[in-house]
Amino acid sequence: MTSELLNGGSMNPDSVAVRGGREDLQALGVHALPLDLSTTYPLPDIEHGGDSYESMALGGHPLSEGGAVYARLWNPTVARFESGLAQLEKAEAAVAFASGMAAMTAAILASKDTMKSTVDPATRPHVVAVRPLYGGTDHLLASGLLGVDATFCAEHEVAAALREETVLIVLETPGNPTLDLVDISSVVTQAGGVPVLVDNTFATPVLQNPISLGAAMSLHSATKYIGGHGDAVGGVIACSEETAEALRRVRAITGAILHPLGAYLLHRGLTTLPIRVRAQQESALRIAEWLQSHPSVEKVHYPGSDGDPRGLLQHQMRGTGAMVSISLSGGFEAAKRLTSGVSMFTHAVSLGGVDSLIQHPAALTHRPVAPEARPLPNLVRLSIGLENVEDLINDLAQALAPVASSRDEMAVDPVIADPIRMDVAEAAVR
Repeated sequence: MTSELLNGGSMNPDSVAVRGGREDLQALGVHALPLDLSTTYPLPDIEHGGDSYESMALGGHPLSEGGAVYARLWNPTVARFESGLAQLEKAEAAVAFASGMAAMTAAILASKDTMKSTVDPATRPHVVAVRPLYGGTDHLLASGLLGVDATFCAEHEVAAALREETVLIVLETPGNPTLDLVDISSVVTQAGGVPVLVDNTFATPVLQNPISLGAAMSLHSATKYIGGHGDAVGGVIACSEETAEALRRVRAITGAILHPLGAYLLHRGLTTLPIRVRAQQESALRIAEWLQSHPSVEKVHYPGSDGDPRGLLQHQMRGTGAMVSISLSGGFEAAKRLTSGVSMFTHAVSLGGVDSLIQHPAALTHRPVAPEARPLPNLVRLSIGLENVEDLINDLAQALAPVASSRDEMAVDPVIADPIRMDVAEAAVR
């Protein structure tokens, strides 16, 4: 459970990032976060153990000390991380998972149980998804693997896409990989009571709190900015306690709980999250401005690059973030040369770490997405890290120099243009 003092808003978010989820440390007589790697726990007696097991299997907490039972159900290190993240997101609770995709899967499965009783039981639950989305999420919904039908639409089409059997609306803002902004409040209004899940990975709780804007769930691939060092995979959803119980039920049954070591590293990452995000954002702004005038760059995709006509950077976000995408005038060949020509940027998937990364979404994270929703082959995504900004600009400058070629190279690579085989789709980055 969250701390009343921290979650009540009386403390600056920078302080919450450092103090959140550590309320029991003084009573334990320790200063650093404890790491509990136990897989099973001694039980005081059969009755107490059985009752506690049932409580956790149904989405609750251990009944009392000595009731943790088994690590698939609950772990104190994981619970501290959940508390810290919930406080940063100004939510009642949070539930942590083994990956961002495990978190998304749990959210969809838990939402299926909320379908109206008036709907024919033979009807599949329905999810509305606002594109663009992370490729793994898009692929999961389109596949039908979880027994739901999905309708993909633009932000202004959400209300028209709703059905009686709609159980969830999914959106991501800023969107991956084009950094499109979605008006969360507008979608919540259109939803008419249907729960809205916001993938808040790019913005982080430092720049955006979807729960405060009416969303039911704020999801993070904690692998990214939350951890920040590229050494822990995890996912987490901030939400109400009622929703958390439903998510924990799914997590208990599917065994998707975050590993304690991952929780320890991600919780440690929270302490520096605000200063990392602000420093990375400052460099991203500089780089985006520099790229705007580069002859090899057809378009810079960055929040506010269009002048923010709807004012979302004023009433929804507290900053522009540290992700930058660019469309290159030289097409796919230009994208290949850029990704292979940099040295300060690591050519790799993922994002949000202290080191800068570069990747080609259409060939990697968004490869299994339907062709009509796949990013264009000339788009490259940059995750700006904590290196010196001048060094990063110099690296991009030398790599972009040979990219200033004619538009005759706009031919699409056939591997990307063709339907992607399931056995080569890289959909599980999160």
